[in-house]
Amino acid sequence: MSLRSSPLRTPRMKKEETFLGKLGGTLRRKKAREVSDLQEEGKNAINSPLAPSLADLHPEDTLLEENEERTMIDPTSKDDPKFKELVKVLIDWINEVLVEDRIIVKQLEEDLFDGQVLQKLLETLAGCKLNVAEVTQSEIGQKQKLQTVLEAVQELLRPHGWALPWTVDAIHGKNLVAILHLLVSLAMHFRAPIRLPEHVSVQVVVVRKREGLLHSSHVIEELTTTTEQMMGRFERDAFDTLFDHAPDKLSLVKKSLITFVNKHLNKLNLEVTELETQFADGVYLVLLMGLLEDYFVPLHHFYLTPDSFDQKVHNVSFAFELMLDGGLQKPKARPEDVVSLDLKSTLRVLYNLFNKYKNAE
Repeated sequence: MSLRSSPLRTPRMKKEETFLGKLGGTLRRKKAREVSDLQEEGKNAINSPLAPSLADLHPEDTLLEENEERTMIDPTSKDDPKFKELVKVLIDWINEVLVEDRIIVKQLEEDLFDGQVLQKLLETLAGCKLNVAEVTQSEIGQKQKLQTVLEAVQELLRPHGWALPWTVDAIHGKNLVAILHLLVSLAMHFRAPIRLPEHVSVQVVVVRKREGLLHSSHVIEELTTTTEQMMGRFERDAFDTLFDHAPDKLSLVKKSLITFVNKHLNKLNLEVTELETQFADGVYLVLLMGLLEDYFVPLHHFYLTPDSFDQKVHNVSFAFELMLDGGLQKPKARPEDVVSLDLKSTLRVLYNLFNKYKNAE
């Protein structure tokens, strides 16, 4: 019996083990699929409303209170060459202004959020001293410093009537859009000797928490407009009217100015035919000032054959200094604009000379 019963029981045990093994494998695969599906659902729940900004999303950006809002720049906008140029120009400008303080800014969000660099920047530009603690480590202290700095900025910018799209919380929260708006406004107000790239816009992802879920929307934020609008020439003058409403008379004005400058430059066997290009390197402007004021300009004070943008800016800036020494008002144009072949800027400079020296022999 035992010999017969053993063979009969053995196949039944193997069959039961095989069934249980298959059942276990099925349950494990089902459980794995459920876990995988759950993970995928969780990933989609996080990614779908924020897909454009994953590369820019920090963990704290998802920790929002109900109805709280947070903004971040879309990564594609950060890759835009004009955006990168704007950031670089502003960083270089800050570092040049603060060179005496041995402050080096490398990343705007990380280096400006606590107010320390902004304080030094404003004090240097405005020639003032703010009543704030020099070093503040606590969040409360940093925000108090930022509040003082931004109130001082507001007082400076109030006469312009500009919108001030930044807050203490935005700057301290390392909101790059707010920081850029602030720096561009400071550069405009203080007429920084830099050339900001024109028409820089970024796509901003706005994340808001509603009913426990994160929702996103996109807005276009304009950071810069045109050079003329940005760099302080807000009062329209005769040249604005001329360009906008009487372009037919523009050639007459140019001919009059060409006749005026050639009357003096011909003494050095020099002749101008194109105003916007031949004054762009500053050489003719420097020589013209020497002729008008009847003195020789030492050649070591300027570049006779400038071969870089900076050398040309140096020449035009030097010519502006000679104009101030001659009793002229500070030109409305910026040296960078003249060097960049901005005709309206060049005409303003030359017309200023014409008004004073038109009867000079």
